[in-house]
Amino acid sequence: MKKDFGVMLVEDSRTQALKFQLMLESHGYHVTVAQNGLEAMNMLLNSQTSIVISDWIMPEMDGSELCRAIRKHDFGNYLYIILLTAKDSKNDIIEGLEAGADDYLTKPVDDAELIARLTTAERVIRLESSLKQRNNEIALLSITDPLTKIFNRGYLNDNLPKAFKRAIRYNQKLSIIICDIDHFKTVNDNYGHQTGDIVLKSFVKELNSSLRKDLDWMARYGGEEFIIVLPETDLNGATAAAERFRSRISKLVTHAEGKDIQLTASFGIAAISHEGDKSYLTTDDLIQAADRCLYQAKDRGRNKCIGASI
Repeated sequence: MKKDFGVMLVEDSRTQALKFQLMLESHGYHVTVAQNGLEAMNMLLNSQTSIVISDWIMPEMDGSELCRAIRKHDFGNYLYIILLTAKDSKNDIIEGLEAGADDYLTKPVDDAELIARLTTAERVIRLESSLKQRNNEIALLSITDPLTKIFNRGYLNDNLPKAFKRAIRYNQKLSIIICDIDHFKTVNDNYGHQTGDIVLKSFVKELNSSLRKDLDWMARYGGEEFIIVLPETDLNGATAAAERFRSRISKLVTHAEGKDIQLTASFGIAAISHEGDKSYLTTDDLIQAADRCLYQAKDRGRNKCIGASI
C-alpha cells in the first residue's frame, strides 16, 4: 500500500469511478471517491490526500473550478492535480493548466499511462516535501542561537516589538527579564571557553525548562546575557518568576571537564504599568529599564532580582 500517497478520484460517473478505483487500489493506492468538485473540496479538508485525479465535466463544480478552489486553499501540503478530459484542443489544455492542474490525460485513459503519470506525481510531491522541510530548517536556523538552541537576537528584535505594541494597544500585561551570569568571565579565564559553553548551555536549559509552555520565551541577548519575555505578566508576577529562576540557578551544578561548577545570576525585571499615557514608549524603553535594574542587582552584590515598571 502506497500509504504516503492518498489519491482522491473525482468522477460523477459511478461506473467510471469504480473502474478507476479498483485499478488504482490494485497498484497499492489508497483511494477515496467524490462525485463532484464541491464534494471533493469538503472531503479534502479532512483527508490525507496527496494526489487528486479529477474529471473535467461535472455538475456543481467542474474540474477546472476545482483546480482553482484547491489552489486558493492552504491544505498544509501540496496537492498534485491530474485532469481527465475528453477535451484535447490546445486552448482547453492551456485553460486546465492555468486553472492549477499539474498534468492532464485525454479520455479514454490508458491505465499504464495513468500509473506512469502518478509515479511522476509521487516524485514531484517528494521533492516539494523535501524542499519545504529544508526551507523550514533554514527558517529555524535563522532565528536560533547556534550554541544554546534558543531564539537569537534577530528573533528578539523582530518579535519583542510586536509583543510590546500588542500590550500597549490592548492594555495587556507584559514583562521582560534580563538575566546575566555572575562572574562568567572567570569561568572562561579559569576553565576555558569550551567549559564556558557547557555552562551557558546548562544555564539556558535550566531556565528554559521553567518557562510557561507556548507563552513565555527566551532569547540570547549577547554573551552571557539573556532576555526572558513574559506575556500576560505584571511586575509582581515577573519578580516572583525571576526569584524562582535565581533560586534554581544558585542550586545548579554543571559538570564539565571533570569539574563541578556552580554559579549565580542576576536579574533585572521591567514591566508595563498601564498607568497614564504609554503611547510614547518603545521596546527600547522596556529593555533599558530592565537593564538599569540588572545593573542595580549587580551593584548590590549580585545573585539578586531587581524590578521596575515603566
